[in-house]
Amino acid sequence: MSIEVRPATVFEDVRALVGPKRPESNVCWCLSYRIPSKLNTTLHGPERGDYVARLLEDGPLGVLAYDGDEPVGWAAVAPRADTTFATNRRIPHVDDLPVWSVWCIRVRPGHRRKGISHALIRGAVGFAREHGAPALEAYPLDNKGAKVDLTMAYPGLRKNFEAAGFRYVADTSSVLSGHPRVLMRIALD
Repeated sequence: MSIEVRPATVFEDVRALVGPKRPESNVCWCLSYRIPSKLNTTLHGPERGDYVARLLEDGPLGVLAYDGDEPVGWAAVAPRADTTFATNRRIPHVDDLPVWSVWCIRVRPGHRRKGISHALIRGAVGFAREHGAPALEAYPLDNKGAKVDLTMAYPGLRKNFEAAGFRYVADTSSVLSGHPRVLMRIALD
């Protein structure tokens, strides 16, 4: 298997990873941290996908992993200032550096445990670097080896970010599925 990570620009490929199986379903579409909470709660069913399609007109929303032509993984990546992490009280700002954030890692069922999340993290680092980010932050679960419900593992796992060269920077007050999230960062300049 040869995995290639590319900017997420093709709507159908983004939909395959973060969209619903049924168009009328109300799934995240990875908008929860990308847009203001008030706007996020007003978008329902197909409106969510339509909103993502409009966002893609302005450029990539992150990176996708491909196995051949099949999209098999997703990582949301953007400047922190353009996300709700800019004002999130549970995720601290450790300095004034205009960092980027990677906050969602998703691998399709049937493709897990093949190193795709590692490729996505490396791809997110490269994407942020190519766009001039001085550093990339992540807010993964510090599960200390404990099993994590896959639905709640979207921020990634600390060990995977450590393997990609991220370093622990700070604790957060955010907890998902009983696991604390930590702030990790990798310098890109």
